[in-house]
Amino acid sequence: QVQLVESGGGLVQAGGSLTLSCTASGNIFSINAVGWFRQAPGKDRELVAVMTSSGSADYGGSVKGRFSISRDNAKNTVSLQMNNLKPEDTSVYYCLLYPHYWGQGTQVTVSA
Repeated sequence: QVQLVESGGGLVQAGGSLTLSCTASGNIFSINAVGWFRQAPGKDRELVAVMTSSGSADYGGSVKGRFSISRDNAKNTVSLQMNNLKPEDTSVYYCLLYPHYWGQGTQVTVSA
């Protein structure tokens, strides 16, 4: 049974930074892609960032240049460094260990 535990959400002012972390149990982390998604009230869940097992990363258009995804396979952990945060980044952020293991979500709120 694979479980993902997220941490690092919170309240920050616009222009500030936060780092989210997600740690997985089990032994499939290193061989699968990982990603971060977010969902704001009334909106669809959207891709924020994804990283393949080999370390290639891709980002949603609205966060390119501000967010950075990284992974530590030795610790079964994926992180999301978020810089220059904007009020429109306010969402619940979820990590995903492909193909279908989701974290419980962590709230990020950015005040103007």
